[in-house]
Amino acid sequence: MGYRRMIQAVDTHSGIPMRVITGGVGHIPGASVQEKMHWLAKNDDQLRQLMLREPRGYPAHCCNLLVPPTHPEADAGYIIMEQVEYPMMSGGNTISVVTVLLETGILPMVEPVTKLTLEAPAGLIRVEARCEAGRVKAVTFRNVPAFAAYLDAEIDVPHLGRVRVDVGWGGMFYAIADVRQFKGLELIPEHGREIARISAMIRQAAAEQLPVAHPDYPGVGITISQLSGPSDDPRADWKNAVTMATGPLSWDDPNTWTGAIDRCPCGTGTCAKMAVLNAKGELPLDQDFRHQGILGTIYTGRLVETAQIGGKPAVVPTLSGRSWIFGMNTLILEHDDPLPNGYTMGDIWA
Repeated sequence: MGYRRMIQAVDTHSGIPMRVITGGVGHIPGASVQEKMHWLAKNDDQLRQLMLREPRGYPAHCCNLLVPPTHPEADAGYIIMEQVEYPMMSGGNTISVVTVLLETGILPMVEPVTKLTLEAPAGLIRVEARCEAGRVKAVTFRNVPAFAAYLDAEIDVPHLGRVRVDVGWGGMFYAIADVRQFKGLELIPEHGREIARISAMIRQAAAEQLPVAHPDYPGVGITISQLSGPSDDPRADWKNAVTMATGPLSWDDPNTWTGAIDRCPCGTGTCAKMAVLNAKGELPLDQDFRHQGILGTIYTGRLVETAQIGGKPAVVPTLSGRSWIFGMNTLILEHDDPLPNGYTMGDIWA
């Protein structure tokens, strides 16, 4: 018996499923995890497609590949994979990676707090995990600096009209729009189809009309969007729904005006939102920011110091959240599988 590929993975969720590949992938060259990520994208993008497309994945699905770190201070490295891109950083995926590393014994767990350093494509991520009885109860990490690229910019969104957006970097560039601009729309699961439609259109229009650049990550643009509004839950300060692309958007094809909603509060999206609020004078340093996702779960962020990115003001965020393991998986690709890269279908994909 033989297989073309056999991948070992741990399946986790923080609302949204976040797979962590622990075995079955050979050596990936590169002098940094970012270089390894670029090599993987160029030479073995089949892995990402296989893990995230049907029948092994679905639109709202992320994946991480554990790799040896290249930095002497790092305990482990990881490459983040999503439906249309390889993000430099992801908060929810980082929380899931830490949970898998510690709960499976890949790295030793120390109770009550385990400190470790991960190497993401964005660089070093310092982590503290609160642990109890062999479980990771909370993960707090110090993210890369975040900043606001645009505040209250007006864009022309075909079929929607003029929309006011902020653009913030929190590990990805987010186009952020206040949901109150859209009458009757609420950040609830029942409105998921319309949230995804509007968000996808905002993302595409913002990418076309608002140029962005990060000095450390050339070529990274606006790839994701966030609808945001105040929460009526006393446990939270704001609520959000981040929509990830599941394919290219064409203004000529309404079938592509969609995406997949992040089922968790979104870590880098929370960091981008905090940077925007800080730039507007609405969120000071050293104050908890409780960000609620569409399912009601909460990540807690905090801005801990100021920084500079390309000579412009930035802030350093921390983020706390939790992930849960729900499965151990061996995923197979047989030699004669007629769909070796998986597939998408227009009923639920863009």
